[in-house]
Amino acid sequence: MQWDILLTNKRLGMEHYHEQRADDRTEFQRDYDRLIFSAPFRRLQNKTQVFPLPGSVFVHNRLTHSLEVASVGRSLGSVVNKLLKEKHPDCPPFMDEIGAIISAACLAHDLGNPPFGHSGEQAIGTFFSEGHGQIVKNTLEDSSYWTDFTHFEGNANAFRLLTHRFNGRREGGFAMTYATLATLVKYPYLSNHADSNKTKFGFFHADESTYLRIANELGILRHPQQPQRFVRYPLTYLLEAADDICYQVMDMEDAQKLKIISADETKRLLQLFFQPKRLTRIAETLQLVTDVNEQIAYLRSSVIGVLVDAVATVFVSHEEEILSGTFQGSLIDKLPDPLRLAYQECASMAKEKIYCASEVLDVELAGHKIITTLLQELTQAVLFPEKAYSRQLLLRIPTQYELNSTTLYEKMLAMLDFISGMTDVYALDLYRKITGMSLPTL
Repeated sequence: MQWDILLTNKRLGMEHYHEQRADDRTEFQRDYDRLIFSAPFRRLQNKTQVFPLPGSVFVHNRLTHSLEVASVGRSLGSVVNKLLKEKHPDCPPFMDEIGAIISAACLAHDLGNPPFGHSGEQAIGTFFSEGHGQIVKNTLEDSSYWTDFTHFEGNANAFRLLTHRFNGRREGGFAMTYATLATLVKYPYLSNHADSNKTKFGFFHADESTYLRIANELGILRHPQQPQRFVRYPLTYLLEAADDICYQVMDMEDAQKLKIISADETKRLLQLFFQPKRLTRIAETLQLVTDVNEQIAYLRSSVIGVLVDAVATVFVSHEEEILSGTFQGSLIDKLPDPLRLAYQECASMAKEKIYCASEVLDVELAGHKIITTLLQELTQAVLFPEKAYSRQLLLRIPTQYELNSTTLYEKMLAMLDFISGMTDVYALDLYRKITGMSLPTL
């Protein structure tokens, strides 16, 4: 793959308007602004990240997480740009826009996630693989479509949200640049080509032609051993690293505020990322700051700075493998041992203490029940629209979702578009109403 082809600012659905203009380098910043002012992005403020949405203690939601990932992604892009220009003095002009491209893609990376965190994805998948949704399997037009539902993936749904032409929308959906959209796709293959153990994929069958259009324009390579897949767009590795850095570090900070882990344990884990000389300077700074939350915030920001520089160095040192499609694993996996081991220890602690905490499990259990119930009711309505209750329930779904499509596959996708776009509060409110637990005030 070649940087001068990979870094294009052509927009999906607006190709016939594309021309080289004097202000071409601002197109990726327009992607960012377009996302910031969009309704799906605003809805992230009411979607669970890991912990329950704020009570007396404010923790991260999907919106604050996405903003932080975008900030780290921009920093990663800036450092990588600097290092690549030192390595290749004749870099194409759009190399200066790497930070803006990654930042915009980071802003969008969670747009497709359903309510209630990752438990929402799991609830959708298991509804079809284990629950009432199995009724749909034998009536789909193509058996390969089935894994779109059983492996439901927020990343694929984000790509759909940004590119699909919903009723009333223009061609190309959000009309984002090809480069930003390609950066967003972590797993560039269909659901039926996913690994059986991971089940992650990058786009639904309905959106395959859109991804192929982008891949062909940018010269994204087919996987050398698995030609049914594409290799990752290079900047996707930096988006993934920005996401990994933020959720690993910020989940610890949230857990400390909620007293799931102690302040001393949090500080100990964060200090693992520094060499002795830097630790001495950090200790001096910590003596000047007596507030525990401020101490942890200082350590957290320092850790992010160290990881940004290290990840950017790994990316540039593996540039040839990344461009040839032979790079294996993630950039975090390739960090030098002190940093990699520190990251692994934090990940182990999170798995052991944070993600199984009662506060987290309670949200996941409730979210699973709410989404499963909504799926059951709406699936019945889609399958049997002639029934009186179905007609009433389908009137609750906005007209932008194509429930009048000619195929069952597209109708089911439209239903999932509706459910995955809900906020936690909206999903809970609709659940209460359709189960009779709540009535409108008369």
